Amino acid sequence: MATYSQTAPQTAPPPEPFPWRERLGQIVMWLLIALVALYILYPFAWALVTSFKTQRDALQPTFIPFVQFEPTLENWEAELGIGGREALSALGNSALISVGAMVMAILLGTITGYGLALFKFRFGNRNLVSWFLSQRFLPPVATIIPFLLLFQHLRLIDTIGGMIIINTTFVMPFAVLIMRDFFADFPIELKEAALVDGATEWQVFWRVALPLAVPALAAAAVICFAFAWNEYLFASRLTARDARPYTFLIASTGTVRGIHFGFVSTRMLIAVTLPVILSLFVQRYIVRGLTLGAVKG
Repeated sequence: MATYSQTAPQTAPPPEPFPWRERLGQIVMWLLIALVALYILYPFAWALVTSFKTQRDALQPTFIPFVQFEPTLENWEAELGIGGREALSALGNSALISVGAMVMAILLGTITGYGLALFKFRFGNRNLVSWFLSQRFLPPVATIIPFLLLFQHLRLIDTIGGMIIINTTFVMPFAVLIMRDFFADFPIELKEAALVDGATEWQVFWRVALPLAVPALAAAAVICFAFAWNEYLFASRLTARDARPYTFLIASTGTVRGIHFGFVSTRMLIAVTLPVILSLFVQRYIVRGLTLGAVKG
């Protein structure tokens, strides 16, 4: 006797309700991203175009080179050529101050962060962390007069060493907090194993913890360098000629006839280039270092 198996008829899945809404949402999202990107990049595009203009062209509403105006290299030649000794000297001062402040902040901040993460102090670790944070919450302008009197007594006004000290004071909290968050997640088992093997506390820090902290060190170093590179307030009051950084030179771009927009744009692009290039080289370390300690298992 032949038997027939009855199978349920296969039906197509129901169509997605309102698929046009999802596509419309994606289009709106990408339009918003494009608008935000244009808003952020417009100042840099304006500066790039204006740096190739003469002062006369810079005062005109023109944007397309070779069509609306004739580009020129006179601003770049005046800034980086033979006649740009002042700019090159200011760039050298900024590099020395920023690198010096970064090295000092990383050196002191790493040791401090390690201690705050793995040791207990009588004053309370949270109180110490709050004190470091207060260095950033305190308005820097409130400390100009005390620093001015102190540097005058120590003969540190208009010196590279004095600017390194004052920049280290205000960028070190970043290094302390980033390194503390990293070492707070440092596996205690690694430390105990090293101590059992006969290592000292210093050897645990130098040979075990520090090699693992490379991403956090890179993130802290770039942040400290960028803040020291962009510092202007103390440079405008504690330097006069020998230790003037590049930010001071940018702010002083002006004549009796007004601001020379070509020079301002050129100097702005030069000032932005070095931190951007540095961040691109260590980008993967920055992202990893800034997210350390963000998620607790």
